[in-house]
Amino acid sequence: MHIKSAIVLAAALLAGTAGAQGLVTQRSLSMNAALELAQASLEKCRADGYLVTVTVINRHATVLVTLSDDGVNPHTVENSMRKAYTAFTTRTPTVEMAKRGQPGLASFMLLDKITALDGALPIFAGKELVGAIGISGAPGGEKDTACANVGMQKIAKYLAN
Repeated sequence: MHIKSAIVLAAALLAGTAGAQGLVTQRSLSMNAALELAQASLEKCRADGYLVTVTVINRHATVLVTLSDDGVNPHTVENSMRKAYTAFTTRTPTVEMAKRGQPGLASFMLLDKITALDGALPIFAGKELVGAIGISGAPGGEKDTACANVGMQKIAKYLAN
């Protein structure tokens, strides 16, 4: 009986270790959901009269979609990506970065692709971070965020579980 218990215990320990060393299953935002999110956000900004760039990244901070409206300022492409990356990295809307005080923010701002500008949201499926959206070009980051919120409502059906 003791030998069987030891074998069962050893098998259980190996199974736990194997899972940690083998494959990992992760959820990420799909290309289709990213495109739907970006288009809905862009349409909202257009309806409000803003020329913007929308960037959506996945759970690995890889750009899935970047949509730049006709006539948009060229800096908005990089800025929207930085906003998305910051929201992803911090797991919070970028408006929270602007609220951070010095000196903590100064050292964080030295990191590549980080910005303290409002206009981006992390994307969660339940409690799991699956991507982020960043928008740049509206006259004020709160307007970029409002457009992102419209896009997030559009894809909420995918994020519910």
